[in-house]
Amino acid sequence: MNNTNTKKIVILCSGEGSNLQAIIDYFNGYSDVEIACIISDKPSKSLERGIAHNIPTLYLPKLNHPRESYDQVLMAHINLYQPDLIILAGFMRILSAKFIQSYPKKILNIHPSLLPKYKGLNTHKRALENNDKIHGTTIHYVNEDLDGGEIIIQKSIKILESDNEKTLEEKVKVIEHQLYPKTIVSLLSSKH
Repeated sequence: MNNTNTKKIVILCSGEGSNLQAIIDYFNGYSDVEIACIISDKPSKSLERGIAHNIPTLYLPKLNHPRESYDQVLMAHINLYQPDLIILAGFMRILSAKFIQSYPKKILNIHPSLLPKYKGLNTHKRALENNDKIHGTTIHYVNEDLDGGEIIIQKSIKILESDNEKTLEEKVKVIEHQLYPKTIVSLLSSKH
């Protein structure tokens, strides 16, 4: 794509890639948004999804690198594409302060809870254990605090008495798959 108005995103993943697939599907045929590269730190289904859609795809294993040296290599690859946004889609690695500070208001994450509730893992289980009546997802900018960056948008769902961790996870994924691509478009359209 040689259109100078094309916005580029780089997507960082670690796992199954259901949010990645939702983003790929949403932008399929979009002429002004390009998924410039998909990078995974694990051999994952995410890599297969990228390859299947002819998107430049990179497996960048963690090995035994300290966070800062890994992030330097990661930044070198990302900078080749000069992305407008860096999208975390199940990227299960905490990024270094230097990495985060290098891309102010450019790194997005999606988290399966209504932040600031339930930062970290096992969000569905924790919501059920606390007898919450609502649950949901949050899209936020990434900062140095785990799941602590500025909230961009949230969407909630009701928790039913019949819900368990699996049904809650599936319900949250449905709203994530709709919300994440639309939020990316909205943020890209506000960047000039």
